This record gives sequence, C-alpha cells and structure tokens, in this order.
Amino acid sequence: MQTIIINKEPVELFKILKFEGIVGSGGEAKTVISEGLVKLNGAVETQKRKKIVSGDVIEFMDQSFKITLED
Repeated sequence: MQTIIINKEPVELFKILKFEGIVGSGGEAKTVISEGLVKLNGAVETQKRKKIVSGDVIEFMDQSFKITLED
C-alpha cells in the first residue's frame, strides 16, 4: 500500500487521483470514478467530489493508497 500525504482536509477524490498522477488528467479521474472503477474504504465510490480525509484508503487498478495528513 502506498501513502499519499495531503496538506489539508478534506480533498476531493478526483483531485487526489489527478494530482498524484494515478490517472492522466482531471477528466480521466472523473470518468473512472463515475464508471465505478474506484473504491473508497472498500466500497465503490461514484461521487467525483467525495471529500477525502486522513485515514481513508483509495483503491484503483489493483493499487491501494492510504491518505495521511501532513504533520
């Protein structure tokens, strides 16, 4: 599992996928979320602007990412 460090909470789900380079663009991030390809804390998440906070786990294409708030 990889760790993604955020510097503020909450962060919208599509922005994490975009800015961390998990997908190629914001449009692609919104598409994969709306198509049900992203899981949040073990459940399929289709809300593009879902608020992500420290402790959440995002899963996409057999990769897992734990969200951690910067100290």
